[in-house]
Amino acid sequence: MAGKRKDYITWDEYFMGVASLSSKRSKDPSTQVGACVASKENKVLTMGYNGMPIGCSDDDLPWDREGSAVDTKYLYVCHAEFNAILNATSSLKDGKIYVTLFPCNECAKAIIQSGIKEVIYISDKYSDSDSVIASKRMFDLCGIKYRKYEGKTPRIDFVKE
Repeated sequence: MAGKRKDYITWDEYFMGVASLSSKRSKDPSTQVGACVASKENKVLTMGYNGMPIGCSDDDLPWDREGSAVDTKYLYVCHAEFNAILNATSSLKDGKIYVTLFPCNECAKAIIQSGIKEVIYISDKYSDSDSVIASKRMFDLCGIKYRKYEGKTPRIDFVKE
């Protein structure tokens, strides 16, 4: 009788893999972000990626990073965490959100309001920004844990037929 396979991935690797795969749907030319919310029972509850709101053509709105505010993507794009929360069809209370980029202050507010209790992230490249400093302040005040992802870097390989 053979024993069970020993090289399976951890729950963190699984959910971060889902977040990473979700990021591949983003049409943003500079920053693709994905998010996956898991329940405390390790079930995928919802996922999202950064993109334009439904019904707003991503061909008609800007993807630029520089210029006047209305001519850049920042006033239009919905972040991955925000989309994941809006995509949910059940309660996210006590869940964990896996994100490829640490949440901004606006997404932090949505995370707090949704009842998510933990944030696991790959990159914190904007850690010195006011937005991320505010996120961490709110998370600390609300008792929401956050930690850097320590698993294997998710690599999405597609099966070739």
